[in-house]
Amino acid sequence: MADLTTIARPYAKAAFDFAVEQKALEQWTEMLAFVAEVAANEHVAVQLKRESANTLVDLFTTVCAEQLNEHGLNLIKLMAENGRLNALPAVLALFLEYKAELAKEITADVVSATELDAAQQAQISASLEQRLARKVKLNCSVDASLMAGVIIQAGDLVIDSSVKGQLAKLSETLQA
Repeated sequence: MADLTTIARPYAKAAFDFAVEQKALEQWTEMLAFVAEVAANEHVAVQLKRESANTLVDLFTTVCAEQLNEHGLNLIKLMAENGRLNALPAVLALFLEYKAELAKEITADVVSATELDAAQQAQISASLEQRLARKVKLNCSVDASLMAGVIIQAGDLVIDSSVKGQLAKLSETLQA
């Protein structure tokens, strides 16, 4: 089966473009978050594999009636007809990526050997904002196995300035 992200991409892009056109990004974010949560439910996931498109549309209409507008319901109907409702969580993830891209925001995962103080976080954030030309939100965590330094991942960019990473590179060079 094709990767769910590949399946979800056209639905997410269409929903995003429509939401931007209608100036309803927040409403669509809420609708997609709700239906993605419903689709991810283990009982519903079993139904997604067994039931017909009409039954699934009825199920989502009943469960999500108050959360969905007419256009959101149309998306559910289309995805049900194509047997793609299991991709709703991926549609939400892609929609949120498109939304962050529009807002020129990116989330950077920062793993450090010790807890970073506010000044260090501000310095990392400012450097990344300058390098990436967008607003950066840091998601910080601690991994003592790094010994010292940090690993920063923002989208496709990975910066590994940890002692563990440097030792791994040195070891690789010496073995070559």
